[in-house]
Amino acid sequence: MDRDTERDTERDQEREAEPCPEPEPPGARPGPPPTRWGICAAGAISHDFVLALGTLPRSEHTVAAVAARDLGRAQAFARRFGVPRAYGSYEELAEDPDIDVVYVGTVNPAHLPAGLLFLRRGRAVLMEKPMALGAREVAQLVGTARERGVFLMEGFWTRFFPAWRRLRSLAAGGALGTPLVLRGSLGFALGGVPRLREPALGGGALLDLGGYGLQAALALLGGGQGPPRLRAHGRLHPTGVDESVAVTLEFPGGALAVLVFSMAAELPGGAALGGPRGWAELPSHMNCPTELLWGGHRERFPLPALAEPPNFPHGAGLRYEAQHVRDCLLRGLTESPEMPLAESEVIAQLLDEARAQVGVRLSGVTTDHPERPLTLLSDQPPSGVTTDHPEQPLTLLSDQPPSGVTTDHPERPLTLPSDH
Repeated sequence: MDRDTERDTERDQEREAEPCPEPEPPGARPGPPPTRWGICAAGAISHDFVLALGTLPRSEHTVAAVAARDLGRAQAFARRFGVPRAYGSYEELAEDPDIDVVYVGTVNPAHLPAGLLFLRRGRAVLMEKPMALGAREVAQLVGTARERGVFLMEGFWTRFFPAWRRLRSLAAGGALGTPLVLRGSLGFALGGVPRLREPALGGGALLDLGGYGLQAALALLGGGQGPPRLRAHGRLHPTGVDESVAVTLEFPGGALAVLVFSMAAELPGGAALGGPRGWAELPSHMNCPTELLWGGHRERFPLPALAEPPNFPHGAGLRYEAQHVRDCLLRGLTESPEMPLAESEVIAQLLDEARAQVGVRLSGVTTDHPERPLTLLSDQPPSGVTTDHPEQPLTLLSDQPPSGVTTDHPERPLTLPSDH
């Protein structure tokens, strides 16, 4: 060994061994930054949404800005909830670089222009339901979101309540057998609410309440697919919006949904799902359930307390959809796997069809044949249905009576053959 090698060896022996790094204590690594929410509109539902965000960790959710058409209202909202920035236009909110996602809580007619504004600026959007006034508008929003690669979800908060997820899990797991019948109702005396009476504001029971039942039917009976057949009849408000409506949906395989919605009458608000092996029920608030009846037991899913009373029952439950949106954004998703855009499009088509059948004036709805999927084509009424006068009851033209039933005279009651 030469002298240089000896010196290197001695130097290595003298060098102290480097200590092993200490293991990181739990929680030492910072998690994802909080989701920064922008609030579009400073009305009642936005109030409840921000209250619900307050039940979640500030390390995960923060309200960064609020916008309203009236700067004074935006500033008052910001002071009330400690929001750092207030804007007097939606355009200013869209340009805010420190926003991750916008919650749109405007009146229904503003959903399309506001949604397009934010999507085109690359802002993720949680759109309060209904996503828009009709299927054509929904298709425009969905197309823009997909074209820009920006997250968009319709705010059917129902789908994220623990009680709803429990019901859906029971159905998917076969606890009821194959689900065959869904019965639901949702009604409130809302005739005094101006926006619900006005056609131009997207009023009516179906746009306000009907989507809850339709989304339930799609998820529990249709596997997310629309039914081949829909039948609706109801009563119109004097302004021309639908006031009370009964809707029947028939799905492949014989599954049936029977739904009633009213903005004139208080209804229990529950929903029951049945199959050959049993049934489960959301006893009330099918749109925001906190209880489930199943197997002779009542399962409860309590909500956290809010800092102040909400405007709408169970308003704290808006926290669940906010949590889901954050999860989607952290995963880099552009739509929700639990409330996909394709289902929002189907729901909008079904709402258009039901409104047309009860005589609400709207454009672009028809069904070529009652047994074919619903399509948006023209202003013609559904096949077999006349709406010569929107205030007159609908009349079925060519439907044959069921097998075994005779109608000797169309004005006489139906008579059934003797069982003897």
